[in-house]
Amino acid sequence: MAKSPGVFVAGGTGYIGRPLVSELLRRDHPVRVLVRPGSEGKIPAGAIPVPGDALRPETFADAIAPAKTFVQLVGVAHPSPAKAAEFRSVDLASLSASVDAAARAGIDHFVYLSVAQPAPAIMKAYAAVRAEGEAIVRTSGMRATFLRPWYVLGPGHRWPYLLVPAYFVFERLPGTRDAARRIGLVTLPQMVTALVRAVEHPPDGVRIVEVPDIRRRDA
Repeated sequence: MAKSPGVFVAGGTGYIGRPLVSELLRRDHPVRVLVRPGSEGKIPAGAIPVPGDALRPETFADAIAPAKTFVQLVGVAHPSPAKAAEFRSVDLASLSASVDAAARAGIDHFVYLSVAQPAPAIMKAYAAVRAEGEAIVRTSGMRATFLRPWYVLGPGHRWPYLLVPAYFVFERLPGTRDAARRIGLVTLPQMVTALVRAVEHPPDGVRIVEVPDIRRRDA
């Protein structure tokens, strides 16, 4: 693999971000991570911290280069219907700021962690915000990859394992098969692998990665 010009990660100190940054570094990608001032020590060793405010593009746009890939992971932890207002004030606002900053920096490929579409009605507000985020990225004209998991199983995120028997049944019934696969569960390692795959293989235009592709074993 040719030497990477680098990856900029917004949300690199979180549940998915930290293992992603570690894996990118292991694969010899230079990585810059947007962090709150004072949180520089929370990123994996070897990554370059970029102190800034995820809601204000002017605080980090000039520090994105020389990275050519931008990964957007910022979002409210443990989404629930009660956090609908935060989805707009944090998730959507940070996405808008990141697209602005990435465009200023001449980013070639924007990777956005979205959500399964359409989603169950109980999470309608969350899905709507992520769909709006995808539309903002499309409007920017950048090449983009949208990854659409439903729930990512891992440390502190294990309760959906109780639903595995139901998924097993629903994925085998013709009437529920497509929906069960679209909102199927993925593991944290699968999610990280899918993100790395997206970084290393940018599309010509816009690519959508659904749950079945996130579950792929090959890197």
